[in-house]
Amino acid sequence: MVVPRKPLPDLGELVVATVREIFDYGAYVTLDEYNDLRAYLPWSETSTKWVKDLHEVIYEGEKIVVKVIRVDRRKNEVDVSLKRVSDGDKRRKMMWWKRFLRGAKIIETVAKSMGWSLEEAYRDVVWKLEDQFGEPLTALEEAVGKGEEVLIKAGVPEKWVKPILEEASKHVKPRKISVKRVVLLRSLERDGVVRVRSVLETLDSEITGQGLAARIYTAGSPRYVVEVEAGDYKTAEAVLERSLERALKKAKELGVEVSVESVKS
Repeated sequence: MVVPRKPLPDLGELVVATVREIFDYGAYVTLDEYNDLRAYLPWSETSTKWVKDLHEVIYEGEKIVVKVIRVDRRKNEVDVSLKRVSDGDKRRKMMWWKRFLRGAKIIETVAKSMGWSLEEAYRDVVWKLEDQFGEPLTALEEAVGKGEEVLIKAGVPEKWVKPILEEASKHVKPRKISVKRVVLLRSLERDGVVRVRSVLETLDSEITGQGLAARIYTAGSPRYVVEVEAGDYKTAEAVLERSLERALKKAKELGVEVSVESVKS
């Protein structure tokens, strides 16, 4: 059971809900993030298109993402909308929710094994990691790769740190950050292909020689994508920059024209 941080959602908030009952005039859903709080989904808020039967849009038991359009804090009532949620918002929210649940479950397991309360687990760990990393799973991925300091810096009490790392290491892979560059290589010499290959081989050996994996592939000659993965952005960036510097020297020696472009990972 997820422990909610507040009793009611805020106006305009996107929340994950489960469809419970469907009627001619609308539907009732429960909000997964708010201890299954019952909320009303009006018929007019289900679709941007006219529908004859709400079962054409939703079905009982379905997980949906809705937007909060009315909150009555005195009566503890909430109305939500389905049609005001874009496809992109739905994908992002559902992905966040799945990752939140995975991370929270690991922490809940630790609490149960140590005899600590669920409320304490959320107050001391889950919410602190959510504040720092957006959701707890990202924090656990970093902690597995980088160690206790990640949890300590987030404000997690010392008694939780080792048990969480031990449990997380059973379920979580260290988080990897990808950094890419596009390298343009040109040579008009008769053996230009060999020279370009030599530059790329130098680049590859420089990266792997520093302990990281390299992916180099063509994006359509003369453009080549160079990708480096590491446990954190700073390391990946530093290794790639050093390797490119040495590869550029090699290109100059071979008379290969070269330029580098940044790309989004």
